[in-house]
Amino acid sequence: MAGPPWIDATRQLGIEPRDGDIWISVPAKSGTNWMMNIVHQLLSGGDGDFDSIYRVVPWPEFVERPGQPAKEVHERLAAMPRDKRRAFKSHAAPPELPFVKAGSGKDLKYIVVCRNPEESLVSFKLFLDLHTDAFYQLWQMPRAAMTRPSFETFYREVVDPRGMQGIFFGFLAGWWPMRHEPNVLFMHFTDLKNDLQGSLHKVAAFLGIQPSASQWATIESYVSFDWMKRNEAKFDNLVNTPVPVLESGTMVRKGKAGAAHEDGMTPELASHLRAAGSLILTDPAAVNWLYQGGKLG
Repeated sequence: MAGPPWIDATRQLGIEPRDGDIWISVPAKSGTNWMMNIVHQLLSGGDGDFDSIYRVVPWPEFVERPGQPAKEVHERLAAMPRDKRRAFKSHAAPPELPFVKAGSGKDLKYIVVCRNPEESLVSFKLFLDLHTDAFYQLWQMPRAAMTRPSFETFYREVVDPRGMQGIFFGFLAGWWPMRHEPNVLFMHFTDLKNDLQGSLHKVAAFLGIQPSASQWATIESYVSFDWMKRNEAKFDNLVNTPVPVLESGTMVRKGKAGAAHEDGMTPELASHLRAAGSLILTDPAAVNWLYQGGKLG
């Protein structure tokens, strides 16, 4: 499955790793910005002053303009301060995202987040709708290549012919064999929704971060859906792009779980999605976890 021209996972191969680096690996519309913010808040002890989450948690595989050399991004990442841990966003999974086992070199951490693919896919449709005309024109891509007026036509005419179920099922297939590695933490969107405080403490323990009591109060405030929604410009704003990528209000939308039907996911489409995805992600335990979260098999 070929992705859009503004995503190039091979750029991640040229990043020189440092001890303490954190990779936040999440498929599209599955809680990426939420986990980016969680990690940033834990690393900073609570920071509400950043202008864009992408400035403090870069996205190396995003091509900021046509023809941009990868070296430009690599040099920018290499220039990040060495006295602070770096965190990166990625929509890729191994082998596209290089994976370093614990004890075999640099001390890298990987946080993997997934979401019920029915929810992710309806959100993805709306996300593509809210890309600006200027951005599609920048890449000389007709809007009609990626969007449709209804979710059903989007699924049948865009998702299924291109095998885009792999965005979610293929992603987990890449990570599933590493789920018990000591430097990999699996999280599920549903678990974040049901127990944000417990999830925060789990991520902090995994990263070896121990905030003070006062820092915890600030961190918990800044990672709440309400705070992120009130400050959504911090999450819509991709930096270093010649034109705006997204209309406002795109990244932080509803924050709901279990409501895919509200945006057009019918039982028939849901059944097709799961059947097609199960041909990609063949372990039934993995499929069940993708949909429900909870304990890993």
